[in-house]
Amino acid sequence: MNPTQTAIALWTLVHKEIKRFTRIWPQTLLPPSITMTMYFIIFGSLIGSRIGEMDGFSYMDFIVPGLIMMAVITNSYSNVASSFFSNKFQRSIEEMMVSPMPNWVILAGFVLGGMARGLGVGLIVTIVSLFFTRISVAHPVLTIGVVVLTAALFSIGGFINALLGKKFDDISIVPTFILTPLTYLGGVFYSISLLPTFWQGVSMLNPILYMVNVFRYGFLGVSDIPVGWALAAIFTFIVVLFGIALWMLENGKGIRS
Repeated sequence: MNPTQTAIALWTLVHKEIKRFTRIWPQTLLPPSITMTMYFIIFGSLIGSRIGEMDGFSYMDFIVPGLIMMAVITNSYSNVASSFFSNKFQRSIEEMMVSPMPNWVILAGFVLGGMARGLGVGLIVTIVSLFFTRISVAHPVLTIGVVVLTAALFSIGGFINALLGKKFDDISIVPTFILTPLTYLGGVFYSISLLPTFWQGVSMLNPILYMVNVFRYGFLGVSDIPVGWALAAIFTFIVVLFGIALWMLENGKGIRS
């Protein structure tokens, strides 16, 4: 395939993925906004007013970046995992595999589609947060960059989950037992400086902690961990997972469930 044909194939896949989740927006875009509204009301307004300040900011301002990032992570991951597994289950993915499309185009198409949903939901949650607090962004370029990288990382993770899954139940195992606990323990609702030294060390093993903190630094200018190290970790995760996903796809791993 020449570059023009490759670009058309990639855009077609991305367009298909975007149409897929926008067509059923009451199931894909509306529920996260309602869920995050509940978080803002319960944790931000009701509980937050009793907690007071966190790292020099009101509790509502402190949790807004974490809640936005949590929405981006969850939706980027789930979109690719469910979409690719559905294609695998229906055997339609085999038609893509025998087409002239390079495997990296297939992978990139699903990943970009997942990123579109994750970033779309993140934007909706950001708009919802404006009803509860006034957002200020200390480092706009860093903020946009890290949320895009995070959406890409978890979209790739969802792709690998779909490749490894044998049945639909397998798609919910990782989000339920791994992704959700790591997200809640990733500093969304608290600063790890409040934890004992031992648990601060344990928290440093949580990759989501790095993403939440860099994103919070982009908004508020404060972080529990060095921003440079966090960005390096995110880049490393993306490169490694993309390589694994592409290798699995090229070798047909998990295509036949």
